Amino acid sequence: MGSLYDHSIEPNSEKQIVLNPRERARILRRIDWHLLPFVTIFFLLSFLDKANIGNATVAGMATDLKLTGFKYNIAAAVFFIPYSFAEVPSNIALKLFRPSRWIPSIMVAWGVVMTLMCLVKSYQSLVVARAFLGLTEAGLFPGVNYYICLWYPRSERSKRIAIFFSAASVAVAFGGLLAYGIERMEGVGGLHGWQWIFCLEGIVTVLVACFSFFYMEDYPETAKFLTEPERLYIMNMLKQDANDLSTQFDTQFVWQAVKDCKTYVQMLIYMGLLVPGYAISLFAPTIINELGYSAANAQLLVVPPFVAGAIGTIIVGIYSDKHNLRGPYIIGGALVSLVGYILLYCSVRAGPSYAGACLAAAGNFPTVAVVLAWAGSNAGGDLKRGVVLAMVIGVSNLGGVCSSFIYMDPPRFHIGHGTIMGFLSLSIIMSVFAMLDYNRLNKKKEALCLAENITEDRGYEFKDMGDASPLFRYTI
Repeated sequence: MGSLYDHSIEPNSEKQIVLNPRERARILRRIDWHLLPFVTIFFLLSFLDKANIGNATVAGMATDLKLTGFKYNIAAAVFFIPYSFAEVPSNIALKLFRPSRWIPSIMVAWGVVMTLMCLVKSYQSLVVARAFLGLTEAGLFPGVNYYICLWYPRSERSKRIAIFFSAASVAVAFGGLLAYGIERMEGVGGLHGWQWIFCLEGIVTVLVACFSFFYMEDYPETAKFLTEPERLYIMNMLKQDANDLSTQFDTQFVWQAVKDCKTYVQMLIYMGLLVPGYAISLFAPTIINELGYSAANAQLLVVPPFVAGAIGTIIVGIYSDKHNLRGPYIIGGALVSLVGYILLYCSVRAGPSYAGACLAAAGNFPTVAVVLAWAGSNAGGDLKRGVVLAMVIGVSNLGGVCSSFIYMDPPRFHIGHGTIMGFLSLSIIMSVFAMLDYNRLNKKKEALCLAENITEDRGYEFKDMGDASPLFRYTI
């Protein structure tokens, strides 16, 4: 029986390893089992800690801290300001330091802040705590997206990002169940039930972070769970997928990201999806409560929409990779979510409105994972990709400020639902524009390669050009 690995020497004198498809899938699954549980738990805790202010409000925080008028909205919004501006520096730091040190350190920092939020006694202290939570948590989401890009080729990223992003839906659903149980600790240790929500969830984050310092892997070339042939195969696969583009740290790649107009198109697409995502996460308990359900039942009824969102995220991620398409899946999901918000806007009965909430979450959450895979896949070069992801995620997260202020007219929330419909429409329009533009650029590059006889073996000539390289092809 022949060897599974065939070693051959290419003209560039680098050792190449060719695997049959079954072995390739086996190695990728092995990486999945060592990476995805970590990043999924990280993001679950991140989103849980970010959105639990909604559960705490329904659990009595609004009354105890006298959050009248726009006070809750301000407390929710202030999180996103430092959160947005710290993301690009964090991803640059991730490139300079080891992921197994940088990412757990971020988690320890925000876990401590989250735990100490149980001590807030006033509206002012809540605002300060939320600002520090945003600052400390900022690097996790763009960092994990960048981390995924360091391990998987472009055609394999969407379903992996979808798997860890599905944790956002699970976090909101689980957060409702958890809040329902923790509320029963009212008075224990002299704390209210909503204070225990902050305390216990923050402690769990710190414990997981401490464990991660010892067991999280950094890069394929240093992965202890891979054999030497497997490491060589993954490294060569990633190099070929990147069209031999540079992986070095150089400020020119930062400026490539900043000056690329395609980065800003992706920002608009992502913002159009993120504002609805944050709005439904922050206000789902309140929206459902206003439909006529009790506060306790509202915590429980938050679960089904986000379970649907988690399932949809994974399914869409798998098929997006299978067909190597991003734009059509974003447009399809945004349309489903748009139908949900139309139901919420138009219906006066609890049943159809609740169905609308389910559609809103089930359509919106899957698109976020796909658009991040799209932005990362179409940025050429390691550092540019990291900066693009951080810019797209960071600037778009300012949309969270908008999400925090639009739900201010209960019980129908026409302003909020109407604003969300506008953002979803923006995302659909910009996705269509991006698909047309990427298709145009691909045809232009194909014509150039044909006219000037540019082939893969000349990749080294364009290694500093990023996705402007004539050999780079954009994913549609």
